Amino acid sequence: MSVPFFYIRDFVPGRKELVLEEETSRHIVQVLRMKDGEKLLLTDGLGRLLQTRITAAHKKSCRVEVLAEEQHPAPPGRVSIAISPVKNTSRFEWFLEKVTEIGITEIIPLLCERTEKERFRYDRMQSICISAMLQSQQVWLPRLQEPMPFRDILSPVRKGNRFIAHCLEEDKTSLADAVSADDALILIGPEGDFSPEEIREALQAGFQPVSLGATRLRTETAGVVAAVLLQIK
Repeated sequence: MSVPFFYIRDFVPGRKELVLEEETSRHIVQVLRMKDGEKLLLTDGLGRLLQTRITAAHKKSCRVEVLAEEQHPAPPGRVSIAISPVKNTSRFEWFLEKVTEIGITEIIPLLCERTEKERFRYDRMQSICISAMLQSQQVWLPRLQEPMPFRDILSPVRKGNRFIAHCLEEDKTSLADAVSADDALILIGPEGDFSPEEIREALQAGFQPVSLGATRLRTETAGVVAAVLLQIK
């Protein structure tokens, strides 16, 4: 049986003893029925992996001893996806789960002219990303941003490749051919696509128009396809 793997917040490097949050403690003690002396793996989502041993199996405040602490380097090349939330929340949650498993660095919910779903339950969405990180045995959690207005993402502050995937007929480069080892940001529009004005502004800001393939994809599918292509460098 593999060693159970959990997420912890705000870990201070060098600590030798931790008291786990109540939700995590309850899962360890009441669901997994773990006892003193059994081992756990913990990560803070910032590249740190802790090997620990339970010293007090309490259902509200499980206490563990840190046996070893490892710092894993960040994946090379920052990959960011700015994507419009969709009306069907479960589809957007599916997107978050899959791109986290793939290993994306940053997810930015993008509020566009045609975005239909502007309410964003941040805590729930963050929990989905954490679960997907643990399920895929990773120690780097994607940075989930608060929703951002479309025009704010056009700032030239971000370095590296900047792409926009849209549905208008024009010359586009295949994203599969455009990726490089540099940092990358891609914009994925809402159901109904970006407005012509948004596309014009993105192109003027230096974003490169790209194609994700020969078929028209749903927003969340386009996000997953882009995530896969941007990870192949």
